[in-house]
Amino acid sequence: MRKTIALSILAAGLFLPLFIFTGKWNIDFWWWMSINIGILLLLVNISDPEWRIEIRSDITNQFMKKIGLGIFSAVALYLIFAIGNYLSQTLFDFARTEIAAVYAYKSSASTLRIGILMLLIIGPGEELFWRGFVQRRYQNDAGQWPGFLLTTGIYTFIHLGSGNIMLILAAGIGGLFWGYLYLRYRSMLLNAVSHTIWDILIFIILPVNF
Repeated sequence: MRKTIALSILAAGLFLPLFIFTGKWNIDFWWWMSINIGILLLLVNISDPEWRIEIRSDITNQFMKKIGLGIFSAVALYLIFAIGNYLSQTLFDFARTEIAAVYAYKSSASTLRIGILMLLIIGPGEELFWRGFVQRRYQNDAGQWPGFLLTTGIYTFIHLGSGNIMLILAAGIGGLFWGYLYLRYRSMLLNAVSHTIWDILIFIILPVNF
């Protein structure tokens, strides 16, 4: 439990400043995000041999089924966000401005670089850390549902630094969605496919800031 708490605190220490200072400093959000994830995964790889064992087992068990479920869940979550975007902009005056501010993160890098980082580091890396390490260990130590809810709470908390209500809400919904997927299937591969495809759909291929 102590390793899990320590790395959860470190993750907050890495990601809160990212969201606080993006837009205030002349920083590259996407490199900073990728470096943060790389640091966390390196530490997980060093400190948790079971994590590596689970990845190997996951890849060799029902591989294509997990890929298919990952793709399906990504599309389902995208549709949820598309509907939520429409409703939020209809109901709340601030929603359009805040959603536009999230998409403004794209201004610090080319679309190609963002896509490559999402595909290779950000999408899979977030799930390998948040669900594959943090949620798995909290579930093992505190129980399935408490571990799921605790991880979702921390995942949402690190987005508070943005001060963006729509981004915080999106993080909470995404955390619940991917957290439940992991709770249900316990597959880092499924979650990584889902998160990566959703990232690319919503940020690059079919943005919802209409």
